[in-house]
Amino acid sequence: MMMRNIISFTLLSGIFLSSIFAETLIGSVKYKGKSMPKKPSTQLNMNADPICGSSHKDPVYMQSLIVNDNATLKNVIVYLKDVKYKGETPDTQAVLDQNGCMYSPHVQAIQAGQELLIKNSDATLHNIHSMPKINPVFNFAMPKVVKEKSIKIEKAEHAMYVKCDVHPWMKAYISVFDHPYFSVTDDSGRYQIDNVPPGTYEVEAWHERDLKRMGYTQTKTVEIIEGGAILNFLLTKGDKKK
Repeated sequence: MMMRNIISFTLLSGIFLSSIFAETLIGSVKYKGKSMPKKPSTQLNMNADPICGSSHKDPVYMQSLIVNDNATLKNVIVYLKDVKYKGETPDTQAVLDQNGCMYSPHVQAIQAGQELLIKNSDATLHNIHSMPKINPVFNFAMPKVVKEKSIKIEKAEHAMYVKCDVHPWMKAYISVFDHPYFSVTDDSGRYQIDNVPPGTYEVEAWHERDLKRMGYTQTKTVEIIEGGAILNFLLTKGDKKK
């Protein structure tokens, strides 16, 4: 009986310690091509809706490929693959705002079952329309008097495409994970994934740019040890979709 108790205590201690000594994975994602993308990229024409056009003093450009001066990429989702997680779903809301007739953020990641607050910060009509492969479609209008609507996406689904049926240039991507080990590269092309239990993982970087112009996924293996780990990615123009 004593030996059984010792074994049980050892197993529970291991689980407890792994949760205490969770570490951080950080890194950056860079773009590589024969030449850097032209700046600025494709300019959007919003004049079809005067409200959209008057919302911006400066030109607005497509967000599908944002490369910084140091060749890092914004809006790349970096996440751990095939991990098991039995923790809680966040009680904080994720937010998708329609502001200046653009989706903000353009790319984001949330957990399955987490509440997503969809906002309309514009004085015009939007119709938000998801194009999922696993989850039910959400498709509803948000007139200028409807400022907020909350929904939940219950199943994990990577890179769900979202569009506005009123303004065709409005596009966004939402990845839904069944764990919290994900991040999206920021304005400096960097990401940070916190509270990762020690171990060896496959990590994937995903970017929306596709097929002939840029391979959009890259997978690497990393060992998370005490003190965390650094893992960088390089997405190369011309790679084929995996």
